Amino acid sequence: MPSPAVPETDLAQIRRWCDNAVLSRVADTLRVEFHRRGRSVTPCESRAPWNPPATEWSHLPLAQLRYRPESGDWSLHWADRNGRWHPYAHGNGQFGSIVELLAEVDDDPSAIFSG
Repeated sequence: MPSPAVPETDLAQIRRWCDNAVLSRVADTLRVEFHRRGRSVTPCESRAPWNPPATEWSHLPLAQLRYRPESGDWSLHWADRNGRWHPYAHGNGQFGSIVELLAEVDDDPSAIFSG
C-alpha cells in the first residue's frame, strides 16, 4: 500500500519559503531549493560552481521536514556532521504545521540549521 502523499498546499508553502530565502541580487550564485523523497522534504542551500570548468552546483541540507499523515502535521530534523538526521529538540517545537516549522528554521534559536 503506497504511503499517503505530502499535501500539495504544504509543498507550495515550502516552495514559496525557498523562493523568498535569498535576495534576488545574489540568485545567480546562491539559491535555496528542496529535494523530496517520499514524505521527507529537505530544503538545501545551493551554491554556484566556484572552480571552473565545474558546472555542478553544491548542495548543503538545511533541515529535513517529515510529513506525518496519521496526525496531519510535520516533524523537524537536523543533520549532524556525518549527514545523519536527528529529531529537533530545541527551540519552539519538533512537531507542527509546515508554516510553524519553517518559521523555526528561520528563527534557528540554537544555530543548528545555519551553523
